[in-house]
Amino acid sequence: MNPLSIEKRNLVLRTMAKLVEQERRQIILTNQEDLTDYDGSDLAMEERLKVDDKKVDEMILSLNQLASQEDPVGVERFHFVHDNGIKVINKTAAFGTILIIYESRPDVTIEAGGIAFKSGNKILLKGGKESLKSNLKIVSLWHKALEENEVSKDWVEYLNYNRSETQTFLEKPTQKVDLIVPRGGEKLIEFVKAHATCPVIVSGRGNNFVYVHKNADTDLALKVILNAKTSKISACNAVDKVLIDSKLPNFEAFTAMLIETLDESKVEVIVDKSLEDFENTKTLQNEDIWYEEFLDYKIIIGTIDSEENAIEKINKYCGGHSAVIITRDDKAAQKFMDAVDTAAVYQNASTRFTDGGQFGLGGELAISTDKLHQRGPIGLQHLVTNKWYVYGEGQIR
Repeated sequence: MNPLSIEKRNLVLRTMAKLVEQERRQIILTNQEDLTDYDGSDLAMEERLKVDDKKVDEMILSLNQLASQEDPVGVERFHFVHDNGIKVINKTAAFGTILIIYESRPDVTIEAGGIAFKSGNKILLKGGKESLKSNLKIVSLWHKALEENEVSKDWVEYLNYNRSETQTFLEKPTQKVDLIVPRGGEKLIEFVKAHATCPVIVSGRGNNFVYVHKNADTDLALKVILNAKTSKISACNAVDKVLIDSKLPNFEAFTAMLIETLDESKVEVIVDKSLEDFENTKTLQNEDIWYEEFLDYKIIIGTIDSEENAIEKINKYCGGHSAVIITRDDKAAQKFMDAVDTAAVYQNASTRFTDGGQFGLGGELAISTDKLHQRGPIGLQHLVTNKWYVYGEGQIR
């Protein structure tokens, strides 16, 4: 497919924003059908599935923001003139075709799809069966927006495949696919990685940690942990594990208050053996649970005796997403932040900010826990590869 001009891409995005607004009620009603059909077995998935007026507002905002951003394609990154006069220029370039495989979230059909489209890529979308009606409704609007701007509908394609058909496509694609982005739980990511024959950006696994340092402001720690755990349990940037330094001056009182506060918010509190005497807790039975991402009203609290051991434990068990240190000691915070191996590291703030919009990227395709080619939130400016342009006048080597 021939590249689309930035003017054409922006027109499609702005048209799409208008169509989403016009079809707001129908999108929500269609989503209600998906919600009614869903069996409710997974609380996090059900929360991600729901589309309400706030979600529609966010979709429209995302499309309009994308339309106003600079073109990420064709940006010069390197310029060199050889002694013999050859000019060598490196510019950003579109990947080509991006396949987004996702669970539950109809908003991905717009937000991630929009970022991929603005970056000059053809989009293949493969959503979960639980959100099929919502996704097909939104894809019909993409097609209408493309047609109204005299652009082929092939730029946005929905793959209505079951699991075995998806596996077959991953192993032997019937069309060229340059990059795959799975958005969902660990089982989905493992499935895609096991069968894909082209590059995959691993996205979405959280299992984030908060370390309450011995010099922590405990009121601040309570506020941050409660927000990071309960404000959106279905998000990959939610917190699942808390490590409390045994040298914290008010260790007993703080730990009791934290457990009580979480219990009041209906969070199941699991503790290691050092904290088993605290009320309203369950004692940890298997160390492997430290590896788990919960996506539920569940948290583990443990005791740690040093900064070094906190760093070691986080690097062993975390998902490579986000980690926090709560401390007044800036030197200790910097040591922690430099040593912890996660995409985002925090001092005295909630992990819930690990998000493309919150980081000033204007939205995100995904949050990558890989180190290639981009780590953390993948925004518009990251969803490009590069290309070398060499200009000569007959030079030979």
